[in-house]
Formats: sequence, C-alpha cells, structure tokens
Amino acid sequence: MRAVKKISTKDKSKSIPRQVFLAFLDVFILLSVSALLFLVYTYFEAPIAANLMKRTIPLTTIIYDRTGEHVLYEIHGEENRKLISHDKIPNTIKIATIAAEDDSFYTHHGIDMVSTLRALLNNIKKNEIEQGGSTITQQLARNAFLSREKTLHRKYLEAILAIKIERKYSKDQILDMYFNQIPYGSNAYGIEAAAQTFFEKEAQELTLDESALLAALPKATTYYSPYGPHKDELISRQRQILERIAKLGLADSGQISEAKNTNTFDKVVPLQDKIEAPHFVFFVIDELEKKYGKKAVEEGGLRVYTTLDYNMQKSAEEIIQNESHYILSRYGASNASLVALNPKNGDILAMVGSKNYFDTSIDGQVNVAVRPRQPGSSFKPFAYAEAFEKGFQPETFVLDTQTDFGPDGSGKNYVPHNYDGKFHGLVTMRQALAMSLNIPAVKTLSVAGIDDTIELAHRMGISTLNDRSRYGLSLVLGGGEVKLLDMTSGFSVFANDGIRNIPQPILRIVDPKGNEYELNEMDSIPVLDQQIARKINSILSDNSSRVPIFGPNNKLFIPGKIVAAKTGTTQEYRDAWTIGYTPYLAVGVWAGNNDNHPMRLGADGSYVAAPIWNKFMSQAISNHPEERFIEYEKSIDNSRRKDIKIAYYKKKNGKKISEEKARDMDPDKVEARIEAKSDLAKGNIYLIADAQRDIRESFVIKNWQDIVNLK
Repeated sequence: MRAVKKISTKDKSKSIPRQVFLAFLDVFILLSVSALLFLVYTYFEAPIAANLMKRTIPLTTIIYDRTGEHVLYEIHGEENRKLISHDKIPNTIKIATIAAEDDSFYTHHGIDMVSTLRALLNNIKKNEIEQGGSTITQQLARNAFLSREKTLHRKYLEAILAIKIERKYSKDQILDMYFNQIPYGSNAYGIEAAAQTFFEKEAQELTLDESALLAALPKATTYYSPYGPHKDELISRQRQILERIAKLGLADSGQISEAKNTNTFDKVVPLQDKIEAPHFVFFVIDELEKKYGKKAVEEGGLRVYTTLDYNMQKSAEEIIQNESHYILSRYGASNASLVALNPKNGDILAMVGSKNYFDTSIDGQVNVAVRPRQPGSSFKPFAYAEAFEKGFQPETFVLDTQTDFGPDGSGKNYVPHNYDGKFHGLVTMRQALAMSLNIPAVKTLSVAGIDDTIELAHRMGISTLNDRSRYGLSLVLGGGEVKLLDMTSGFSVFANDGIRNIPQPILRIVDPKGNEYELNEMDSIPVLDQQIARKINSILSDNSSRVPIFGPNNKLFIPGKIVAAKTGTTQEYRDAWTIGYTPYLAVGVWAGNNDNHPMRLGADGSYVAAPIWNKFMSQAISNHPEERFIEYEKSIDNSRRKDIKIAYYKKKNGKKISEEKARDMDPDKVEARIEAKSDLAKGNIYLIADAQRDIRESFVIKNWQDIVNLK
C-alpha cells in the first residue's frame, strides 16, 4: 500500500495567491465579456440612425395674409422651429458653432476622447457632473433621441448614437440636422427660428458677430439669454468664440476685427410675441383646431394663407383708432368692431374685434364681431324680405300711426314709437324701410310671421335666435341677439342676388412637404329669390327715400357711389350698428361698450357707427370700378297714391274733423279712416292697415292684422 504524500505548509502558502489571481481573472473575464455583450446589445438596441431623418419634430405653423407677404402670427408649442435647407445655412454660423462647441468636428467619428477625458477630470475635481465634452454629433443625438439629464447612462447612450450617426451621415448632413434641431432659448429651436427671434432676419443673412452670439447660447440657453441678467457673460463668451475662430483660422482677421468692434446687442430685437390682426388670427386658429386638432396646429409646420386683405385690415384698424378720439368718446362708447366680406365668395377681408386687443380696460381681447349683441333696426331688412316672399312689394302701402299691438308678455301692451317721435301716415314699404320707421316695421313682421322671418334669417347666415319662444314683434326692432359677422354675412346675401357664401377665413394650407390643401371651396347656396334681394338692394340704396329722416348728406350716402346701408340702435343706446354693401363688398360696424353700459343720449347708429362705416367703405371702394345693383321687376302700379288719404272722425257722432284738430284731441275719441276715390278700383294696390272690413271706398282703421287688397 502506497503512502499518501503530505502537503507541506510551505506549499499551501504558495498556492493561495495563485488561486486569488485566477479568481480575479475569472471575474475580469466575466465582466469584460458582460461589458462587451452589453456594448453590443446597447449598440443594436439604440435608436437606428436612419430614424434621424424620418422622425417627426415639432414645427412652427405660420399664418399669412392672402398674398403671403405679411406674417400675421406664428403658432408653436414649446418649440418654435422652422426647417431650413442646406443652402440657407450661412458659413458664419457653421464656423462660429464649430469654434464654440466642437473644433475637431471634421476629424472625429462621433466622439472626441480628449474632450471627454478633460470633462471627466473636471467633473471629478468638482465632485459633480458639470461638463459633458459632447461633440456636435453627440448634442444632435441627445436632442433628437434622449433627455437632458446628466447621468453616465445617458452619456454612454449619447456616445453610441453619435457613432451610429457618423457612420450613416456625412458631416454636412449632420450639421444641417443640428442647425434644425438645437435649442437657442426663448422657445427658438433651430437656427432659422433663432435668427428671426433675436435679430428679426433670416438665418442666411446672419453676420459673423451675430452668429458668434447665437453660437454662445446652446451651452446654457437660459443663463446666456440676451433677455436675461447675464449680458456681460454672454458678451464675454461671444468674444471667446471670435478669438477661437481666429486661432483656428476659420475667418480672416478683417472679418473678426469687424465682428469684435460691433455692438451686437444693439441689433437684438425686443422679445415679443408678434401678432397682426389678433382677433382674426385667433378666429383662424379656432377654425384650424376644430378641423385638425391643437397638436397639428402647434407642431405641424403649416403655412396658412388666409383671406385677409392686409391693406383693408390696416385701414379698418386705423379708422377705428382715429374715430375713437372723435366719435366714440363723444357718445360714450369705449369700443368698436368691424367686419368686411366679399359677397361673391365669402372671403373675410377684414376683422377688427375691438378697438385695441391689448387694452384690458375695455376687454379688448374679446372679439365683439363673433359675440351676440342686439342689432336694433338693422334687423328690419330680414322682416321686409320675408314679407316680400309672401307677395308684398316695396310699393305696398302701410299706415304709420300709433298702434297698440296688445300684450307683450310683460303685463303691458306693446305700443312702439318711431325714433323721431312722429307718425308719418300712409307710406310705402320702401319709404318705411328706408326711413327706418318702427311702427310699419312691426306691422310688416306681423304679416311676414315671426317664425318665418327667423327661418329666413337662419338661411341667410344668422346662427343665433334659436329659442323662438323668446321672441315677439319687438324682434324686428332688435329684440334678439345676433353676431356682427353673421349680420354682415346675411346682408351679403342681398348684395349677391340671393346667393349665400359662408364666411371663409382661409384660402389654402401648405404642409412641410409642400402638399397644398384648398380649404376655401366656395359653396354657393341660393337662399333668397333674386327679385327679393334686388328689392331690398333698391330700398337700402335709395338715399332720396331716407332723406326725410336722415337728411341728404347722411353717413349712409357716399357721393358718386351706389351703396346700400342700414343702421341700428338698441334701447338706451347700448348698441349702435351700421351694415352696408356694394355687389362686391359688405361691411358691418358695431360700436358701444363691452359691458353693455349705455352710451350717451342720442348715440344712435347713424352718429356712432355710420361715420366709421362710411370712412372705411369710401376708402375701400374708391378705386373699384362701379358695379350697380340690378333693378327688380316691378309688379305693382302705385301711381294712384294721390287717390288715397286718411280722414279723421269723432267717435261720438261720426263727424269729420281736420288732422290738426284730431291731434289735439284724446286719441281714444278719434277714429281714423283710409278713404279712396272710386277709381282706385282700377289700380292694383296692396295695403297693410288697421282695417276692420274691406270697403272699396273707405274702411275703418281698427284691426291692424287684416290685409286689404283694394282692386
């Protein structure tokens, strides 16, 4: 039997270090393999570099006027970004950025080990992650795919992505993507937005000093902001960048010297959210968001060409501002609104929602053009149009005399009065509407029908007046709330021979790929017989018929031009309106106070709103070729007006008395009769009167609801 050899204590002590070494070696190999596998896994799991070109990034939407020459507003969320092509990126910003961020950009392959090591040593020294040493490619990777958190894991992913990007794209492509991605502060993302935000110019126009200042911002956009408290530090960093450009030989000494001697801060524009035609702009945004959603509008990079006529808009704003000092303040009105439409296609050419959008004392941000207000007598044409639909004519007679229309629902009887406090006897519908007589208008609504009149108003574009149980005969005098935009659109139907074109604020939209979408697809809808439209046009453009009330040189008359117009005034002078038109332009004006506070006594539409309307309309149509309204076909011979008269009798004994004596007596003791000669039967005259019965030679004015056809 063999003897077992004993291991000496000395041999045991020699084997322990070897075992420890082998154990550490095993651990090292395991960790190395794990690290290698992790590197490989992370590399392939990191976002694909090709996605850099395919990803969707937020882009700023721009709203223009109809010509595309005037930017009205830019819409964006957190990121105000405008894409710019390679040929639009100037060399000045390229060299300034390379000098500021990555002077070895053209030699490294995504990461710069020297810069990374320098940043690592600095962070160890300060015991915090302060510097990153990121190359331009790494910054692009971080901003495109990663967060801005300062962790080793993010830094590692950033390096992996940078390597993948460098393998996929050329240096020029990387720079192009960088300048369209990187933030510069103040919500400006990308060099184009930055140039416009800080210098109000396109990127391709940037000078070297401006480029050096912008290149200083990405390092710490808030700290170095030109609008912040660290302007001295920003100037110092700008100069360091210029000196670095000189050291690297990226620009000649003359350019650098000029840049150093330029006070760049003098060229920085004030931070502002620039907006033109604000009420119209937000009306457009509301329409866009309804159709496409808020995210698409804020980040879709759309170019929106609106219907706005920039010159008309500026004219409207200027006129309202000027008139506010003379007309509005005189009558106790703090605000005014104006809408201009093209009746032929519905284009909104101008929209001023208030005197000053930024004046909080008048609730300036409220767009009065789309807020319901009582229209006063400007609603009358709808009632007359409905009466004409029922067969009445501009030549139909109506008796303007004191009339009790019975209970009005408030416990009192409805007895309206004319604005001038007088009664005008027997007048035609033409005269009644032209002079805006209230009593004949109420009688006209009574025969036209309240529901039918509202239905017609809805066909013509009025979107309110939906609870019909609320409205009575006072509707024709403005007893229901309507919108200025709707009213102007409704009057456009008259102007356009009975054809309605829905108001349109947008002509077309172009997306970032150049696809064009036509939104202004004109949908012309016949809503009113053309003969009826022509009758209203004839009456509202007949200045001679309105003269007895408004005078010959009223503000509804424009010398040398044919225009149709109607005013409106509400009770206690809370609202003043004027709406008028030609065949190619409809304009509506409202004046008053947003809080519904009454204006001063006498502040009716012809004195407060009409001067604004007249001045705007006169300018807008001054150079436009004359376009007359088409005459309507007359179907009634009203030449025998002289054969009709009103006679007055005492109720007690039936004795005939003079008009003068009747006016001095108690109205309850007087009976008025319409009397006609026997040859009246030869005519064909319609009459709305207080008729009790149909008598060929005479009848008593009593029951105003009856309509008598004297044949």
